[in-house]
Amino acid sequence: MKISILLLVCALGAHAAPAKTLRWGGDSSGGAPFVFQDPKNPAKTVGFEADLAEALAAELGLKPEFVQNQWDSLVPGLKRGNYDVVINGLEITEDRKAEVEFSDPYYLTYEALTVAKKDFGVASLADLKGRRAGTLKGALAERLLAEAGGITVVGYDTQTMLYDDLANGRIDAVLMDHPAAVYYGIDERLKNLPGQFGRMAYGVAIRKGDAKLLAQVNAAIARLMKSGKLREIYERWGIWNPVMAAAFTDDKPGQHAEPTELEAYLAARGVKLGWRASFSKYASYVPFLAKGAVTTVQLSLLSMAFAILMGLALALTKLYGPKPAALLATVWVEFIRGSPLLIQLFFIFYGLPTIGIKLQPFTAAVLGLAINYSAYEAEVYRAGIQAIPHAQMEAALALGMTRWQALRHIIIPQALRVVLPPTTNDFIALLKDSSLVSVITMVELTRVYGMLAASTYDYLGIGVLTALMYVLIGLPFVRLSRWAEARLAVEKRPRLS
Repeated sequence: MKISILLLVCALGAHAAPAKTLRWGGDSSGGAPFVFQDPKNPAKTVGFEADLAEALAAELGLKPEFVQNQWDSLVPGLKRGNYDVVINGLEITEDRKAEVEFSDPYYLTYEALTVAKKDFGVASLADLKGRRAGTLKGALAERLLAEAGGITVVGYDTQTMLYDDLANGRIDAVLMDHPAAVYYGIDERLKNLPGQFGRMAYGVAIRKGDAKLLAQVNAAIARLMKSGKLREIYERWGIWNPVMAAAFTDDKPGQHAEPTELEAYLAARGVKLGWRASFSKYASYVPFLAKGAVTTVQLSLLSMAFAILMGLALALTKLYGPKPAALLATVWVEFIRGSPLLIQLFFIFYGLPTIGIKLQPFTAAVLGLAINYSAYEAEVYRAGIQAIPHAQMEAALALGMTRWQALRHIIIPQALRVVLPPTTNDFIALLKDSSLVSVITMVELTRVYGMLAASTYDYLGIGVLTALMYVLIGLPFVRLSRWAEARLAVEKRPRLS
């Protein structure tokens, strides 16, 4: 009996043991065909690099786990340990090799030039002199455009915005990786020009010093190449190119896979829906947006609570603390108000680990927002306290109260009534500023919007839906503030007859 129980416990323990994972970082708001949300099922992450990650994990005997992060923060996130590898169109360059290890190339490609269909004056980079050309920030294409000289280079965070601006005439050309041109240059208003500009290789980025994982990934890539699995993935996504064909020695006629994923994506983009189908489509996005909204509310409430406490402490220190403490509080408030929130978030999340302080993304986001807004709250509360006549403090002291008792029972309760409206405004502002935490791997409402819009190419409809959700989130707090103002009002305004 004891043996049976022991075997049962061991079996349950083995069954409950979590599967080992390969955490891979990417930015699903970048768009097709790299990593993006499935237009038919936004909860699912798809793309040729999602398929590659799955194949690599299978070769390594691991389970793939996607970690969302902004593209230009992928390398800092890797170095910080947020994920094991980066698989997201990361070009192997000398400056990046100084920061991370790169696997053997898993994809070879080149830059493609896209212009408006009616523009017959551009055939090469030389023809772009005096014009505006867009590309992704930090990409090889940005360097090629800068080296060409005489071109106004416009950097973008996501490739979807690039082609949208080109179609709308805001820029004159787009220089991007060939896979992006395949998917976005097919717009009826655009055309991809013939020719290859530059060569590049994508590699899996791995932290410096992780030689074991690097060797395992290289071996896995070699096996996937030899088996034809990599080629099959690229052909399904329609991004097989002459450079890859030259690199693959097993490129034999009659063994090609149909570009099913490319066709499915183009079909999803080209479908014209009636109002009922459109309503159903947008309704299917609501749960995905709601999940991001929950994160936004949690971040905002916690951050504002800490900001209020810290702001009040700073205001009291400035007004009633010893001179050294008051001076330090003043310097702190001015420094925090004078520096951008984005830099503060980067400092907390990516800078502090260099001195041994490593915070989880949610904790870092709350701390960053709270510190930033505490400086604004400090000035609001200082003004509110100083709005109360000084005679009231003197009267309280004359009655035998200590200064702290006078502040607690007389001054602060009256100041709260004064600062309630601006504090409500600050909370609404913080609610919207919470969108910046996406740079530290947090997926909140605005980031969800970007991910959905990138996969569906519907910035208008999903944008309106997202804006409505922000309004609905903030409305209860505005109503609560109005109710509190009415309850704390000294007198009621007479009704107009």
